[in-house]
Amino acid sequence: MTLRTTAARAAVVVAAALSLGLSACSSDAQPTSQPTPSPTKTTTAPPTNPAQLTFGVWGNPTEVASYKQVVDTYNSSTDLADVTVKSWTDDASMMQAITAGQPVPDVFLVSRGDLQSLWDAKRLEPVDSYLDARAVDIGDEYSRDALEAFSAEHHLQCMPYSVSPRVIYYNTDLVDFARMKATGLSVPGSTNKSWSLEDFQTAATFATTGRRNVRGFAIDPTVSGLAPFIYSGGGKVVNDQQTSLAFSDGSTKAALQKILGTLSNPQLTLTQQQLAKQPALKWFEQGRVAMIAGDRSLVPALRGVQNLHWDVMPMPTVDKAATVGDYTGLCLSKTSKRKEDAADLLVALSSEPMVKTVAQTGYMVPVNQQVALSEDFRQPLLQPLHASVFVNSVRSMQVLPRTQEWPALEQAVAGPLQQLLLGGPTADLDGLTSQIDSLSQGPLTPPPTASPSATPAG
Repeated sequence: MTLRTTAARAAVVVAAALSLGLSACSSDAQPTSQPTPSPTKTTTAPPTNPAQLTFGVWGNPTEVASYKQVVDTYNSSTDLADVTVKSWTDDASMMQAITAGQPVPDVFLVSRGDLQSLWDAKRLEPVDSYLDARAVDIGDEYSRDALEAFSAEHHLQCMPYSVSPRVIYYNTDLVDFARMKATGLSVPGSTNKSWSLEDFQTAATFATTGRRNVRGFAIDPTVSGLAPFIYSGGGKVVNDQQTSLAFSDGSTKAALQKILGTLSNPQLTLTQQQLAKQPALKWFEQGRVAMIAGDRSLVPALRGVQNLHWDVMPMPTVDKAATVGDYTGLCLSKTSKRKEDAADLLVALSSEPMVKTVAQTGYMVPVNQQVALSEDFRQPLLQPLHASVFVNSVRSMQVLPRTQEWPALEQAVAGPLQQLLLGGPTADLDGLTSQIDSLSQGPLTPPPTASPSATPAG
């Protein structure tokens, strides 16, 4: 199976997914937008054969603790199952374990970029029929994009769970929009809604003016670091076949010409020596760089830095709004011996109360719109003030393909990419972009037996 779907097929898939609760309306069961842990704890004698289930997750200790908390809640609600959390430090570690032959957890978190390889290996059980049987109406609570991300072959393969769009974090003491406006400088027309690349450069210049030891911004000198700007400028990151980067494409070179003057400005960016000394995040925490790009996972760490005042903005717009990120879904294992019990667990984990528990850690952006609009996610008494930026940025998010191969790709093209950024507007654009595309073909070209990935990259 290929997860690449046409627009028509995607529309059919999403329409089917959105109607999951409709069949329940003709029966006595009523669909609910807030599924609760099921089955509920019984008052009779416990079953002699409760399901022994595993829930596969990844993350730092705080994130894993939140997953264990919701699992403890579930275990206390039923005698029909006993769930154990199996954790890894990141999704790559989990995928390596599964590829190496370790048992696939009954329910597990999956990055959208890993979906194809799991399907090819026949390790996924589509979830739509299980949701339908449990009268789960996903209705308006999940965006079309999120449903399409996990839909293929006319089925919802996994339940959308979280999303991680990249945004700009900025130091509000260094980038003070009110002071900038008072001095006649250009500022975003609607603070924290959108801003242009010119606004971004103006803010970086303002932050560094009169401050000798402060730099304006830090953008990762990587393909993924440049990707939001390339997409925003009308370019392509990966070719249509997803077998090579597309830096030498005419549209991408045109986008690079628009952005390199800003992103390679030595007066505004961290130097190679500074980045070698410590990561950009540390410079930001120390108040030495005004802006960095990152996803929601940075929030808890930044909240713990004393006397650091910050907020978030969308990625700057070159021609159109754009960013990059990834979706995470909850999946059922094809090899689970207790699929019905595992489906009960998946529905419970997707419920608003349990998603809110995980969202309260500050690390994740929930796909469930009700939770995303709730104070459990927005946390209005904590930084950032404009948490809605994360939610709004999802509308313009592109998912980069081939998650497992991406680190090798970044390593392969690091040299010419650095030359491109160091050279800026005077770089050999034709030569370097051709070299970047050529070097990317090895990591991106799949083995002969692999199917092409689904995610549009251009």
